[in-house]
Amino acid sequence: MKKIIKEIFFNNIGLTCNFAELIEFRENTESKPADFGGVLEMSDQQKGKSPQDSAVQTRYLVMPQQANPQGTAFGGAIVAWIDMVAAMAAQRHCGREVVTAGIDSIVFKEPIRIGDQVALKAAVNYVGRTSMEVGVQVTREDPYGGNSVIATTAYLTFVALDKNKQPTPVPPILPQTEAEKRRYENAKIRVKTRKELLKKID
Repeated sequence: MKKIIKEIFFNNIGLTCNFAELIEFRENTESKPADFGGVLEMSDQQKGKSPQDSAVQTRYLVMPQQANPQGTAFGGAIVAWIDMVAAMAAQRHCGREVVTAGIDSIVFKEPIRIGDQVALKAAVNYVGRTSMEVGVQVTREDPYGGNSVIATTAYLTFVALDKNKQPTPVPPILPQTEAEKRRYENAKIRVKTRKELLKKID
């Protein structure tokens, strides 16, 4: 069971990654500046970005083939949409290829039914040296009555890759608004908790 928890399979590049080793890599390099032969230069990809700079919004219409016999959307369909919009936000933040390292939390608060419009909002909450936590909010909207409700929330971790498919540094996150700062502080707690959990199950 421990092995299953600690190993993440990156489907889109066919790479099996030990998540504990990835966390250790981040911890060992988190505070170390890049070495440019004694001259520090800041490229576009090293400059900080605000969450709003890379935020993504999109929407979908729930079709019958995406729902179960009870008329509610399959959880797998919702997760696929979440993963897609979150990956786009992560890509916009780092300007590189990214892979999903984990879905840290997903909560289905309300059912989503056939014919509902689904609005997804994704933003980067927190970054380490090579990884990013992206939060996604899924809102269910009734296209006729105009009512809307938050149906699902999720937090995902992505890792940026260089041209050799290896973890690579990402720009720092610069929260601006009170909401962005709150999400950043909450994400710090989640990241710390994940690291402590990985150490306990080692």
